[in-house]
Amino acid sequence: MKLLQFGAGNIGRGFIGQIFSHAGYEVVFVDINDELIKLLNERRCYKVEVRDEERRILLVEGVRAIHLNDVDSVVRELCECDVASTAVGVSALPSLYPVIALGLLKRWESVKKPLDIIICENLRNASLHFKEGLLKYLPNDFPIDEFVGLVETSIGRMIPIMPEEVRREDPLLIYAEAYDTLIVDGLAFKNELPKVPQIDPKKNIKAYVDRKLFIHNLGHSAVAYMAYVTDTNIKYIWKAMENEEIRSVAKEAMWESALSLIREYPQEFDEENQRQHIDDLLHRFSNKYLGDSVYRVGRDIQRKIGRDERIIGAILLDLKHNVEPMATTKVLAAALLFRATDDEGKMYPSDEEFVRKWYPRGVEIILTELCGLDVNDDAQRRIIERVRDLHDKFVRH
Repeated sequence: MKLLQFGAGNIGRGFIGQIFSHAGYEVVFVDINDELIKLLNERRCYKVEVRDEERRILLVEGVRAIHLNDVDSVVRELCECDVASTAVGVSALPSLYPVIALGLLKRWESVKKPLDIIICENLRNASLHFKEGLLKYLPNDFPIDEFVGLVETSIGRMIPIMPEEVRREDPLLIYAEAYDTLIVDGLAFKNELPKVPQIDPKKNIKAYVDRKLFIHNLGHSAVAYMAYVTDTNIKYIWKAMENEEIRSVAKEAMWESALSLIREYPQEFDEENQRQHIDDLLHRFSNKYLGDSVYRVGRDIQRKIGRDERIIGAILLDLKHNVEPMATTKVLAAALLFRATDDEGKMYPSDEEFVRKWYPRGVEIILTELCGLDVNDDAQRRIIERVRDLHDKFVRH
């Protein structure tokens, strides 16, 4: 059995590659990082260090790698693999579509066996985006709906930025939390579900993608953004979780989303399973052994305050279900002031752009033009006004 994994980064190596390898799959990575490709091919293995109260080293064996630009090799692997997956980040997905389309055409002409592609990206309606991307490079009569299973996922495993001194010593080593469940769209597969114990198929994947975005991602970001406006010296998420006010705002925002999700998906969620989920996340956020940073969790502001993303998307869902997003608007106001830097004192490139291009234009322009809120909608206008007031209070503080 063979998995073709596009992306040999944190999720690719630290989650998908690990669980498929341990289930008996050969894992072939496709990446653009020459150093990673060289080391994976030399060693044919790497380590995942599970960092919790009890630390464990997981050896991931039976792996190799090819370069994305080696089109012939990628196409050949697409014809031969049993399943494919992606974990490259939403912005990099378009770079995959041309070669995947070539591989699908070759697979259709040769082996005729459908291919399932597991999309491990933080993206709502990921299968639709992926399909639209592929169709640009496929002939009009290609049977994509019958031949390609575009499998959406909810990726819950948290993986921190590797410390530079550790990365220099072993560039393949990955730190990860213990949680390793991969929630997938059980109805999207064209072939049998992969025999991987950590895979948890769901019939309504949209509910679980929204839960990940509006509870997990929102809550995690809330801790980072509230930590920064509370005390810029707070470096780690676990340390921020020790501050009762920060923890309280994050929990309240998560519960605002939880109540909305219960109303949106009553067949999937209720107060009890939402409570268990939120309590588990708050416990996981507090994991000091993971060493996850405020910078990593909060960076990429422009994407994270987009209309369909974790904060604005949650607010719009709250408004739809008559849930007052008091804590979530506070998180949004804090996000506008996020300026955290990495260990070298540098801001994330798109955050630098946000500070330079968007922030000087004012809160209302950001919320309407970047976040997509409608000033002509009474409820959304109230959100804009509230965020502006909260932003000003944070600035004065």
